[in-house]
Amino acid sequence: MEPRPTGWSVGPHHLHQSPSSGRRRVAEAPSSRDKILDVAEALFARRGFAGIGLREVADSSGLSKSALFHHFRSKEQLYHEVILRVLLRIRERFDADTASTDSPRAQLERWIEDLIDTFAEHPTIPRLLLRSLFEEEEALAPEAEVCEAQLATILGDAERLIRRGIECGELRRVSTPHTLLTLIGVIVFHFASGEMGERILGRPLFSAEEVARRKREVIGLLRHGLFQRANEEPGTSKSRAGGSS
Repeated sequence: MEPRPTGWSVGPHHLHQSPSSGRRRVAEAPSSRDKILDVAEALFARRGFAGIGLREVADSSGLSKSALFHHFRSKEQLYHEVILRVLLRIRERFDADTASTDSPRAQLERWIEDLIDTFAEHPTIPRLLLRSLFEEEEALAPEAEVCEAQLATILGDAERLIRRGIECGELRRVSTPHTLLTLIGVIVFHFASGEMGERILGRPLFSAEEVARRKREVIGLLRHGLFQRANEEPGTSKSRAGGSS
């Protein structure tokens, strides 16, 4: 039985890419490798790691299985590289949105809006991330190290952004880990909810109108639940939220 990756514990050991290298690859013509990654991303998002075989990936890519093995030595490596590419997209947006001298509140709003745009542009990402949370593993693959580091960096940077907002008085004294987990939930789950989400909304999740509305709803939630109000003393919600730990 093949080892199965678990919740965002992903990433090939030999890949040492940066967001800038990801941008260079996007500008190039799609290669066989990129095509395989595109197909695998859609298949893994639909049925998960266990539900996909390399033969199906090869057939759907229009390649032979031997051609696939030229680029990826195993299904596990392919899965890890798919997730790594997703994390690099998220990281690239975060770095761009927090590179300015704007306030933490403005940076957080911009990143959330861009993250929603990323999910709208790549509808496979939310479902793939949600599925990855429930993938079990029998042994941690060595390929996981790079993506573990990438994920840790994204989450750590996001937590620091929230803490900076708290320290400068723009955000309430909320629990930083709980706030980050809540933000992940309201963004990732929404776009991964599929038919159930569309049944509740009564509209397509990925229509331009609903994507714009999701931005308004999430930003509105932040403004009323996380951002410090002008007439409220900083720290007044500490007793309710338990501080920023």
